[in-house]
Amino acid sequence: MNTATRFPADGDALVDLIVLGSGAAGFAAAATAARKGLKVVLVEKAAQFGGTSAISGGAVWLHGTDQARAAGIEDSPEAMRRYLQKTIGPGYNAALVDAYIRHGHEALRWLEAHTELKYALRPLSPDYYPDEEGGTDRGRALEMLEYDGRRLGAHFKDLKMPPAGMLLFGGMMVNRVDIQHFLSFRRSPRSLLHCLKLMGRYAIDRLSHPRGTRLTTGNALIARLATSAFADGVQVWLNSRTESLIVEHGSVVGAVISRDGRQQRVLSRGGVVCATGGFAAGPDAAAQRPHSDAAHLTMSPETNVGDGLRLGQAAGAVAGEKLAANFFWAPVSEVLHKNGVRERFPHLVTDRAKPGVIAVNRAGERFVNESNSYHHFVQTMFATGNTPCWLICDADALNKYGLGLARPKPVDNRALIDAGYLYRADTAEQLATLIGVDPQGLRRTLERYNRDARDGLDREFGKGGNSYNRYMGDPDHQPNPCNAPLLKAPWYAVRLHTGDLGSARGLATDGQARVLDASGAPIPGLYAAGNDMNSLMDGTYPGPGITIGPGLTFGWLAACHAAERLATLPSPVLEQ
Repeated sequence: MNTATRFPADGDALVDLIVLGSGAAGFAAAATAARKGLKVVLVEKAAQFGGTSAISGGAVWLHGTDQARAAGIEDSPEAMRRYLQKTIGPGYNAALVDAYIRHGHEALRWLEAHTELKYALRPLSPDYYPDEEGGTDRGRALEMLEYDGRRLGAHFKDLKMPPAGMLLFGGMMVNRVDIQHFLSFRRSPRSLLHCLKLMGRYAIDRLSHPRGTRLTTGNALIARLATSAFADGVQVWLNSRTESLIVEHGSVVGAVISRDGRQQRVLSRGGVVCATGGFAAGPDAAAQRPHSDAAHLTMSPETNVGDGLRLGQAAGAVAGEKLAANFFWAPVSEVLHKNGVRERFPHLVTDRAKPGVIAVNRAGERFVNESNSYHHFVQTMFATGNTPCWLICDADALNKYGLGLARPKPVDNRALIDAGYLYRADTAEQLATLIGVDPQGLRRTLERYNRDARDGLDREFGKGGNSYNRYMGDPDHQPNPCNAPLLKAPWYAVRLHTGDLGSARGLATDGQARVLDASGAPIPGLYAAGNDMNSLMDGTYPGPGITIGPGLTFGWLAACHAAERLATLPSPVLEQ
C-alpha cells in the first residue's frame, strides 16, 4: 500500500472502516470499531437494518462463556473440537474452528462489556446431535435477553420487523419461554399471569407505536448492537448499494456506493468488512442447491443476492468449494393472502417435534424423524425426493400447538383454510384425498405410528429418541414429549417445501476474518463475516446459534484487526 492514503478533495468521503451489511456480523464489527474510536459507516442495501439476523432466534453457540462457567459447566475445547469433527466431517477447518473456540467467548465478553449486548445461558439446550462424541445437553447455547425497543429512539422505525406469522396479535414478539407459557396458560396460573403481563405491555405499546416495543430473539440482538453503534457515532446508510470495491496496489481502500441517486467514492483507511448476508435470495442460488423443489423458499431478505461474493471475487478473493451444503436448510410453508402478499413460515421449533404431528410424502408414508433439526429434516427431503411433503396433525395437536401459521386454540384459523394454506377434513382418508396423498398409504402409516405412539415410541424413525428431540417436544406430555397417536377429528395438513435460512458458501478467510486470495494469502483491507464468510461449519448445522455465534465472533475479530492495522498506518494526505 502507498505510504499515505490519498483522495481527491471533490466530495469523496474518508472513514476508518466501511461495513457492508447490517446483520449481527455487520453490527458487531461496526459497534466494535466505533467503540475503539474508529469513524465507521455501515452500508445497508435494504430500507431497514437488521437483515436475516433481525428475524432469527438470536441464539449463539459458543465454548467456555462466562455464563456457562458461572453455572459450573465444564466443557473442554477438546470436547467441542471432537464434536465438530464428527458433525462437520471432511470439511472440518482446524484453523477456523480453533479461532472460533479460542475467541468466541472472548468476543462475547468484550461485546457485553462495551455494548448493550446481553445473553443468558439456556438451562437446557442440547446440541443437535447430542449423542455424538463431544456433544452436550447444556452449556453452549445462549439466548438473547429481551430489550426495550424504545431505547433506539427515532431509529426504532428502521429496525426490520419479523414477519407477521412470527408475531402474536399483529405485532407482539415472543421468545422460547413466552411460547411455552402461551401453550400452558389454560392449566397454569403462573403461565396465565405471564401472558397477561405481556399482553398488557403490548396494549400500552400500541397506543403510540405500530408494533410492540418489547423485543426478543434476533430483533433484540440487532436493537442492542445498533443502540450502541449509534451512540458511538456509526453512520448507517440505508437504501445504499455497494457497486465496487476500490483496490490500490492489491489493498482494498474503499468502496463506490450508490446512495440518494448518485454514486459516491468512500475511502477507508482500515478497509472494508463484507457482511451482506450471503446469496440465498439471488439468481444463482437455485444452481447451488442439490436438486430443485420448484417452490424452494428462502427466509433471506430479497436484498441478499450475493453482493459480498461479487465484490470480494472482483477484488481477487476466492470462495469456498465443495461444502457439505451451500445453505442452512429449513422446511418452509407459504400462504398467499387476499391482498396479494406472500407470507413464509420456517418450521423450526413450534410444530414438527410435538406429539400428534407427523410428516408424510405423496404415498402417505413417513420418511423422517420429524423431531430432528430443521437442517436435517430438509437434508432428508432432498435425499429421499420428498419435495414437497405434508405436515399432518389431528385436532388435539392443532388445538395445543398450532401448525405453521395456524395458531392453537382459541384462535380462529378459518382465514388460513380459505387461503388454501391450512387443509381440514373430517377423516384422515378425506384429508389424504384433499391434499393429493394416497389414502390407503396414510391409513397404514397412522396405524403403525399410533400403535407405537400410545407407548411413547416411534420404532420406525425414532422420533423423540434423543435429548434434542425431547427438548423440542412438549415437556408436559408423557411418556415421551414427542409422540402421541393421531386420533381426534378433524384432521389438518400444511404443505412443506424445502427452504433455507441463508447461504453457507462464502469468501474464504483466515482465523482473523481476513479474506484470502487464490494463493491463500490475505487481501489487505478486506474482511468477511456472517454469511459472506465461508461457513466454518462447512454447511452443516451442529447446534442452535451456529450462524450468529460465528457472525459475532468474526465480526468482532475483523474490527479488532482493522483497528490494529489502522494504528500502524500514516495519516491521510489530502490531495490538492
